[in-house]
Amino acid sequence: MALRRVCVYCGSSRGVSLAYQTAAEELADELVRRHLGLVFGGSDVGLMGVLADAVMARGGEVIGVIPAALVDKELAHGAITQLRVVGSMHERKAEMAELVDAFVALPGGFGTLEEFAEAVTWNQLGFHAKPCGLLDTSGYYQPLLAWFDHAVGEGFIKGANRSLVIHAAEAGTLLDLLERWRPTPVEGWIAPATGLEP
Repeated sequence: MALRRVCVYCGSSRGVSLAYQTAAEELADELVRRHLGLVFGGSDVGLMGVLADAVMARGGEVIGVIPAALVDKELAHGAITQLRVVGSMHERKAEMAELVDAFVALPGGFGTLEEFAEAVTWNQLGFHAKPCGLLDTSGYYQPLLAWFDHAVGEGFIKGANRSLVIHAAEAGTLLDLLERWRPTPVEGWIAPATGLEP
């Protein structure tokens, strides 16, 4: 599918390994090379700040969406293309989803997982038809991917819906997979869910 902007969820810290920062910078390279805009959580700290700074330094478009309460704590990024201030976390997630054609999660914590899981759930339920991908830097998401497989085995996730979570270790490969993705019908939900085309 044609992508114009990608929503990236990621940590408000940089993590203990330099590999995570490198992955954010490599993702920035790929986004700008492909003329894809970045939409992110609007903060200048952690991997969020690394990613936004890297895209801006390469001449790309960066839109941040941040709740007013976080602006007040001086976490807002002041040097991006556009900063949108909203009233709540719910508004933030809805606006980010509206602006983009795909979702990516870099390594992060509870917030990253919650936002990515919501995007996948909306896809499963048919509230949107946009691909969702994990950038599995240094195997960071392997335990989560194993849990998804476990949930399929235990009957809590349909096998066909397991393919809603795309993953790759390299930014270029992941974006290729997101661009190749096409909606495919999955029985049992209110609208077609999605998966990779053959």
